[in-house]
Amino acid sequence: MDDNDVKDNLDLVHLLRAVTVEFGLRQAEFATRNHMHPTDVRALICLLDAARADEPVTAGLLGTRLGLNSAGTTAVIDRLERLGHIARFRDARDRRRVLLRVEPEAVRLGQEFFGPMLDGVLQALAPLSPAERATIRRFLTVAREAFTP
Repeated sequence: MDDNDVKDNLDLVHLLRAVTVEFGLRQAEFATRNHMHPTDVRALICLLDAARADEPVTAGLLGTRLGLNSAGTTAVIDRLERLGHIARFRDARDRRRVLLRVEPEAVRLGQEFFGPMLDGVLQALAPLSPAERATIRRFLTVAREAFTP
């Protein structure tokens, strides 16, 4: 790899970092507007991602994904439940297990705030070919794996 390739690759890494910083700032703004802690927003994202994957989430799994201890996880869940953003419910298959889900009002708030930004990203992706989107997907997957412990 020559110096131009290294510089070009670093430019892409820095651009990815800039996108993540901007996204983090928008998450913090969303949290502030909705009287939440930034960790609460991360918890909602984890729960929404799990719902899209049809994956049941317990408090323990949420805590693991957020890197929180039991007390910290309970505090996040209690705050989100008090705000009406999540609900706890018994697992239909194992009544001993308590699962978490995002409530429709939290989804509405998220769509209202993040929807225009996501629409902009979707519009940018629309003209790309399936092969171009596959390349972006591969890159983002590898980048995510590089940061996953």
